[in-house]
Amino acid sequence: MVAADSTTLHLVGDEDSSKRRQILAGARKVFMDLGFDGASMGEIARSAGVSKGTLYVYFADKNRLFEAIVEEEMLDQQKVAFNFDPERDVAATLREFGQAYIELLCRPGGGSAIRTVMAIAERMPEVGRRYYEQVLEKTINRLACYLEVHVQAKDLGIDDCQLAASQFMQICQASLFLRFIFQAAPAPSAERIAQVVESATQMFLAAYQTKSA
Repeated sequence: MVAADSTTLHLVGDEDSSKRRQILAGARKVFMDLGFDGASMGEIARSAGVSKGTLYVYFADKNRLFEAIVEEEMLDQQKVAFNFDPERDVAATLREFGQAYIELLCRPGGGSAIRTVMAIAERMPEVGRRYYEQVLEKTINRLACYLEVHVQAKDLGIDDCQLAASQFMQICQASLFLRFIFQAAPAPSAERIAQVVESATQMFLAAYQTKSA
């Protein structure tokens, strides 16, 4: 028997990865268009341009396929780099983070992914919990760690940095996220995001900035 060489294995691996991405892209469109309950494996196979047999080679059922899409969404969001350099000015850091965070949260197409996860969280709590822990909680923790450095430097007077980080992220969403997620408005413009984040930053600093800062 002739062993497969490394080039052949590499090509097979690339083809396998490409097919998986093709299936996930088709499945994402079906889930976003029809919701979890309305999506069927047959419809997903058609959207992905593969046979149902091929689909089942990669994913045992609809739940596993949906979990893979959530995992991919988490990885995409984790790639977004927020600059929490402790040496940076607090106001500038909050403004930059707030704008990047809301642009990520309210990006065109992003609302569909969040709505789908929210809709399925009660039925599949482990998926919702994992999404929260790997995306939202990690971001809260990173901002809280940044704030803690500036509490120690006496720039900020905060008793609970986790709470303060959550508060800032929430007030950045004001008038933007809920309207977007419930499809009452399109994705907000960069100008509108900057306006809301600036207001959020001023509110945050009014509450927590020390008089000596």
